[in-house]
Amino acid sequence: MRAVNLTLRFVLELCALAALAYGGWRLPGPIAVRILAAVLLPVAAALIWGRWVAPRGSHLLPDPQRLIPEWVVFGGATVALILCGHPALGAALAVLAALNRWLLHVLGTSTGGERRG
Repeated sequence: MRAVNLTLRFVLELCALAALAYGGWRLPGPIAVRILAAVLLPVAAALIWGRWVAPRGSHLLPDPQRLIPEWVVFGGATVALILCGHPALGAALAVLAALNRWLLHVLGTSTGGERRG
C-alpha cells in the first residue's frame, strides 16, 4: 500500500506541474506572456517543492509545516484547472491530493518512503 501511495504522490506532483503550465498557457494576453507564465508557474512550483517538500530538499520542513507549500502547489494547480474550465479535474486533483496526504499520515510514511516513528 505504501508503494502505491508514493506512486500516486509522484503522479499527482507531475499533474500539478502540468496543470500550472496549462493554466499559464490559458491566461489572457499576448503570446509572450502566456509562454512565460506556462514556463515560470511550474518552475516556481518545482522550486518550492524541491526546497521544502521533496525528500532530499535543502530546507525540508517537518509535518505539519510541510502542508503549507504542499497546499500552495496543489491549491494553485486546482485553481488553475477550475479557472481554465475544468472544475471536475480540479476537484479530482484536490481530492486525490488530500486523500494521498491523509494516507501518508495514516501509514506513517514520509514522502521519501521511510516509515516514521
